[in-house]
This record gives sequence, structure tokens and C-alpha cells, in this order.
Amino acid sequence: MNVSEQPIGELVEARPAKRPARIILSGRAVDLVPLNAEAHADALFEGANGGDKDRVWTYLFDAPSTDRAAFRANIEAKAKSEDPLFFAIIDKASGKAVGYQTLMRIEPQHGVIEVGNIMYTPAIQRTIGATEAQYLFARYVFDELGYRRYEWKCNNLNAPSKRAALRFGFTFEGVFRQHMIVKGRNRDTAWFSMLDSEWPARRAAFEQWLAPGNFDASGRQKFALSTLNGTDAS
Repeated sequence: MNVSEQPIGELVEARPAKRPARIILSGRAVDLVPLNAEAHADALFEGANGGDKDRVWTYLFDAPSTDRAAFRANIEAKAKSEDPLFFAIIDKASGKAVGYQTLMRIEPQHGVIEVGNIMYTPAIQRTIGATEAQYLFARYVFDELGYRRYEWKCNNLNAPSKRAALRFGFTFEGVFRQHMIVKGRNRDTAWFSMLDSEWPARRAAFEQWLAPGNFDASGRQKFALSTLNGTDAS
């Protein structure tokens, strides 16, 4: 309460979070590296365009491409962006770029940041590397940069993205109706968040799931990440 007996929020330490930098975040299955057209555009073009691969663009702002030069120019523009800040996902086994993701809507003064523009080619979808890429971002955001709130937003029709948010330990907060127009169509946006107070338990779940001992000789998981996080995602 204030002096007028009005309810007010609790005091927060006046310490802004740090801005993310173009650094390498290394894991066992994947590395996250600053997006670079020279190094990554060709692999991403081949991995994300043509036939059934075009599905990866359905809920993104970009569309499938048949023009390698135009695609490369798009990647060059993304690589120069500060917010969103793009990272390529490098599969350590092949050395190839298999997707990208960003840190965006970066507000150090409020301690709020979002993961978005997630483009995973079929080569990384539903793999250990896909989960590790999310763990590397979350660990960077909370442990190194000091953010209070980490957000995930997606088209409310994108059921796989909503399941993924829950599986990774984000909390559903609601739907912003008629939030955007994307590719000429309405987008209602589902909002999810993870807080710094929740991160220690989420980090432990990620690390238990990612541990080699969680997988049998055939690579099948013993414990689902959603189970470790206590969510309803499969």
C-alpha cells in the first residue's frame, strides 16, 4: 500500500538486464552462432524450401522461397538486425545450419525479452538439438543477462508451437485477439511466459532431460520434458 492506501507493486531492484550480444552458445548437439549469410544461407535455403519443407513457413512472417539470391538477401538483412537478434542453429554432427531463432522485443530496463522467429528445418524438428537450442537461449537470458521475464508468443492456430511452449516450461497467459495481420490474414496471438523465479526448476528439468542418461541405446527418452516440468504437453 502507498500513503493513500492504494495497492502497489513490490519494489524491484533498479538494475537493468544486459543486452544480448552476438556470441556463440555451445551445447552438446547444437551450437547457436550469430546468423551469417555467407556461412548459413545456402544450407537454410536447401533445408527449408521445396515440397513438404515449405510447411515450416506457414506461421512465420516470411514465405517459402524458390529464389536462392532473394533468400540470401533476406538472410543478410536478418544478420544485420539488432532486435530481433538472429542466431543460426548449427548441428554439430553435420556442421550445417538447420534453423534459426531470435531474441527480440528486448527491454533491458524492464527485464523483459522474447524468443521468436523460430524457424526449424525438418532436419532439427523433434530432435534433442531442438530442445537444447531452447535451453541455451533460456540459460543465457536468465543466468548471464539477468532478465526477469522471458516470453514466447505464437499464432493461436499454431498448435505445435503452443505445445512446445508448455513442454519447455512456459506458462500460458491468454490470447490477444486480432493482434496482427500476417500475410493478409488475421492472427490471434497466444502469449506465454517464464519468470526468473521459475527458471531454477525449469533449468533443472532441461538439464535432466538433456542428460545422456535420459536416453536408451535407441535414443528414446526415459522421461518426457513435459513430465519433468509438470505440464500437460506431450
